[in-house]
Amino acid sequence: MYLILMHAVEFENVSKSFSEKNILENISFSVKQGEIFGLLGPNGAGKTTLIRLLLDILRPDSGEIRVFGDFLSPAAKNRIGYLPEERGLYKKTRLLDMLVYLAQLKGMPENQARLNAESLLKSLELDHYKNKKVEELSKGMQQKIQFLSAIIHEPELLILDEPFSGLDPVNTKTVMVRILGLKASGKTIVLSTHMMEQAQTLCDRILMLSKGRRVLYGPVDEIRKEHGKNSLIVEFAEKGNLNAIREISGIKKIIEHGKSVELFPEEGISVQLLLEELVRKVNLTRFEKTFPSLNEIFIETLESVPNE
Repeated sequence: MYLILMHAVEFENVSKSFSEKNILENISFSVKQGEIFGLLGPNGAGKTTLIRLLLDILRPDSGEIRVFGDFLSPAAKNRIGYLPEERGLYKKTRLLDMLVYLAQLKGMPENQARLNAESLLKSLELDHYKNKKVEELSKGMQQKIQFLSAIIHEPELLILDEPFSGLDPVNTKTVMVRILGLKASGKTIVLSTHMMEQAQTLCDRILMLSKGRRVLYGPVDEIRKEHGKNSLIVEFAEKGNLNAIREISGIKKIIEHGKSVELFPEEGISVQLLLEELVRKVNLTRFEKTFPSLNEIFIETLESVPNE
């Protein structure tokens, strides 16, 4: 028996405008169950509008949006967790009480909500602050509480808008590990972020918007391969090997990077044949094809979008 993987989110030819200005134009994409899906783009690209459409805060001018295979019902909304870019915490409320209250709003019984809140606070080393008011915490701690408020009711679909905002490197790693843990447990995550390094590490697939239009869409690994520079990184045991590499035909450019060397083959040169020639000439300790980072692709893609 085969299980059909349902899409958690589907946008089909969705458009939205305000005051006759197109904010999103004919956007189509899907988010698979159990994946981390990156929503990328510069400020003003339409990411926030897209999220509000997904959450049924706004309605599209045209096109269809399906969540869990159907139009978003009130019951289905309780299966979604949302971390907004702007903090929406009750500043005068104790942490524990606030988390329990927010979980109850999503239909979770009070006893379960309290158990979840205690466990989550402890997991992020915040249990000592459970009786503190939100306003007494640092911005970084508030962001972690905002994250916990999005997952307290154990949602199936989690929408995270800039979850690393205000976090130091240690807490960024802590939240990243928790996000990966949620994915491992079968949760579906839509991640909107400006931090390309985190997006590259976490996301299975991405959608990149620019000026309300789709400019990149697909698996991160495939996108990086498609934008490859066609260069190779090699390391060798002895410095004298570099001279031997220079004598190999079919290499048009060599750039040194400390202990490694980046080679740019001429057009039509087989990587396999080049590797065989390198093995004959030098004692290789490392050989790999290079791919650009998601950050490089992000910048390159945006620069190629024509101005209107």
